[in-house]
Amino acid sequence: MNTSGVTLRKPTARDGQSVHQLISRIPELDSNSSYCNLLQCCHFVDTSIIAEKHGNILGFISGYLKPGNHKTLFIWQVAVSSDARNCGLGSQMLQQLLERDEHISVTHLETTITETNNASWALFNRLAKHFDAPLEHSVIFDRITHFNDEHDSELLARIGPLSR
Repeated sequence: MNTSGVTLRKPTARDGQSVHQLISRIPELDSNSSYCNLLQCCHFVDTSIIAEKHGNILGFISGYLKPGNHKTLFIWQVAVSSDARNCGLGSQMLQQLLERDEHISVTHLETTITETNNASWALFNRLAKHFDAPLEHSVIFDRITHFNDEHDSELLARIGPLSR
């Protein structure tokens, strides 16, 4: 898919259900309730982004500034429809999100990724390279301790300081 004609913008409440449907069509992603996605589109508009083409949502990134540390943007979830993969859309959305005026004071980005999620590791490694920043990782949520052996361990990926 060609990403020309794709609009990157802040989400609105009207996007909540479409975001929920997008995420539910991506089996690799943990799903949230439609209400959670609606709140993401309402309460986290400054730290989230929509990719849209011809009225269809192709991508969504949700994030938030970490409580007590507003210099760190935490990326909750990256969703790119199967039709728009391998075109750099995820990278474009992350870069534009970080380059917003309201994020000028953000020095680090964090997210969690399972060890086997190669697509996410590739995405965040590209982002680290783009911002000429190191990417460090360590276990934050252990498979046994935190997930009762029902989910893979989540590694905290931390990128920064960001060079702009």
